[in-house]
Amino acid sequence: MNETIFNIHDLVLMMTAVQCACFAILLLVTNPPANKSNYFLAAFLLAHAFIPVHELVLWGADFKMIALEHYPRLFLWIGFGFYVDAALLYFYIKSLVYDDFTLHKRDGLHLLPLGLFAVFLGLTFYTHSLQERVMLIDDDIYMYSPGYLIMDFLCKAMRIGYCVASLLLIARYRNQLKTTHSNIERVDIRWLIGLVIGFLIIATTEATLACTKILHLFIPFHPHWFEVIGLTGYYVVFVLVLVLVFTSIRYFSGFIAVKQKDDSKKPVEEKLLNTGFAERIDSAMREHKPHLEPDLTLDMLAETLNIPARDLSLVFNRHFDSNFYEFINRYRIEEAQKMLADPKHKSKTITHIYLDAGFNSKSVFNTFFKKHVGKTPSEYRQEHLPQ
Repeated sequence: MNETIFNIHDLVLMMTAVQCACFAILLLVTNPPANKSNYFLAAFLLAHAFIPVHELVLWGADFKMIALEHYPRLFLWIGFGFYVDAALLYFYIKSLVYDDFTLHKRDGLHLLPLGLFAVFLGLTFYTHSLQERVMLIDDDIYMYSPGYLIMDFLCKAMRIGYCVASLLLIARYRNQLKTTHSNIERVDIRWLIGLVIGFLIIATTEATLACTKILHLFIPFHPHWFEVIGLTGYYVVFVLVLVLVFTSIRYFSGFIAVKQKDDSKKPVEEKLLNTGFAERIDSAMREHKPHLEPDLTLDMLAETLNIPARDLSLVFNRHFDSNFYEFINRYRIEEAQKMLADPKHKSKTITHIYLDAGFNSKSVFNTFFKKHVGKTPSEYRQEHLPQ
């Protein structure tokens, strides 16, 4: 009796494909129509579901035999996921952090690598007869040909580029968040950074493997390293998808998006450049103390001061040389200084004081206090209220 016995590596690949496909379907079924980001995430996962299948068919003896016997004309096409998954990850992050994100015709250029891959296969593989193609695959001749190895390496290097671009996009988002929110710590982007870094590790591992195969054309060494590097990537992907499933439950719904378009280039009213206008804002801040609200936003402050949000942002930049986040936290530090030096607050802990001043994070409070006062809150209190 002939039976196919799967090893643990094959099972990991199959489970990864199933995980990606199931999670993508779940996102599509439960996603609100207005939520663009989850559609990109579902597309990313579906594209990524084909990658472990491609690896099974290409390098698993039993799977290769089945594919060659039943689907020889479609061989290698399921590797298309390598050419689109990183771009889809980038668009997922972009649609997640920008609430006004829309696709444009120029974004179609991201499909260019997939088109080049199709042309490459058409010129170097599908020009052969079906019998010749089966032989090239069965003997691993085509997968180790110089042209295919170079194409594979360029593809994997491109994925690294998209991961780096995604990290830069997240960094830019964090900076933009500081222009509209005074409590950016409530937006936990560590999981998003971890997601991108995880796939950067995968892309780097696969690019290293592709580079090693090219070097093998010129420097003979034992191909055992191909297997070691490749298997490492399989297990990292499996774990990463698991982490993505569980983190999504906790973080996706609470994410705060910002505007992608920059309105700061609009004409500036002359009064906004007037020092007296900035002084009136400062007086209103000290009188109404809106900074004591922990989750204060630019729009909330603009409504309190009866000043357009764009104008306020411009005043912060021009007159106070800071963004909204820094502007509000300066007033909070002043409030904390008063309480730390006031005998009637002597019984309060520093934790109570930074919470009363509008801070939500001890680390942010300590960082800002040290930066603006030059000493820690404990040192400042000891100096003004000695035992």
